[in-house]
Amino acid sequence: MSQSEYHNFINRRDFLKLGVLGATTAAAGLSSIAGISESAALNAAIQPVYRKLGRTGLKLTVVSFGAMLTPENEVMRAAFDLGVNYVDTARRYMDGRNEEIVGKALKGIRNKVYVATKTLPTSNSKKDIFQDVETSLSKLQIDHIDVIQLHNLKSKERAFIPEVREALTELRKQGKVRFLGITTHTNQAEVLNALVDDPEKFFDMALVGYNFKSEMEIKNAVARAAKAGIGIVAMKTQAGGYKTDALGPISPHQAALKWVLQDTNVTCAIPGMKDMEMLKEDIAVMGMKLTRTDEQILKHYSEAIQPYYCHFCAKCEPTCRNNVAISIINRCLMYAEGYGSIELARSTYNEIQTDKSASACLSCSECVAHCVNGITIAHRMRKAQTLFG
Repeated sequence: MSQSEYHNFINRRDFLKLGVLGATTAAAGLSSIAGISESAALNAAIQPVYRKLGRTGLKLTVVSFGAMLTPENEVMRAAFDLGVNYVDTARRYMDGRNEEIVGKALKGIRNKVYVATKTLPTSNSKKDIFQDVETSLSKLQIDHIDVIQLHNLKSKERAFIPEVREALTELRKQGKVRFLGITTHTNQAEVLNALVDDPEKFFDMALVGYNFKSEMEIKNAVARAAKAGIGIVAMKTQAGGYKTDALGPISPHQAALKWVLQDTNVTCAIPGMKDMEMLKEDIAVMGMKLTRTDEQILKHYSEAIQPYYCHFCAKCEPTCRNNVAISIINRCLMYAEGYGSIELARSTYNEIQTDKSASACLSCSECVAHCVNGITIAHRMRKAQTLFG
């Protein structure tokens, strides 16, 4: 699509607003924290908006900080200075370095920011969960974690392991964690509905992949969970964040965030913000409404990424002869191609059992796995073999 064609559906006022935001971002540069705090244009745009995280009662800024790929604590500190009050990290991000970066950003302002982190995806014993939490507290240099999350649930079973619940309950009694949550990328509706139906109401919140391309079953599960008092934090809000020429000079990121936040069942979104430019683009969304212009932006972005964007529904996996972990492999490809992080892609891929990795596809002369959303699975698995070995 040419820029002149794109202008046909861009409202002039909105187009100029986007242009001004881009110019402000470029002019401010990436290195001056003071420049960001003192920027009249940015401060005028940033009016923190809050929502409650379910039954926890925590009031979080609707755009909060996803720290997974942020290499510099100054970026986080700038966000906190601008009013962002929730940061999400994990024990495994950057091989443990990410928690250290978050800890540096929190120096002197710990009481102003709620901290969420996660156990390792493989931690299912009391010993391992205790060790994860103690290590996180040390790396973060804090005395308690506001939200501890079981990381990467692929099904509901792990949330109901008695030893896991005993460990989390004891940690909460010790004051080392305040609230309990889970994260999930696959079978999300199943996991969310299981938390709602849990007679113990054990978990307080859930971090879920949620964006404008999410299936209705996930949207319905999010609504059901929110109604039951389970706080919903949205990740993967940018649908991969792929670079595409389909939008000309326009970024889809603000439109994608606005789509998520129009759903009041979502407490907040945690877009990954690697640098000052991403920070300013994302937090400016607070208080903005989704417009027809935004819907057109998302329509064209959606069409552009359709051939390779995975919904992580895992509906393809039962059709695979070798039980390959197709949805996880596609997530690894998204980390490499969309997020631009081959390190995260490789570390996630290395967690997959060898017999479920893309190498298992080599034994098939023809791929019979079927994607309900039209992705050519064989092509994507060959791409994974090339990238990850």
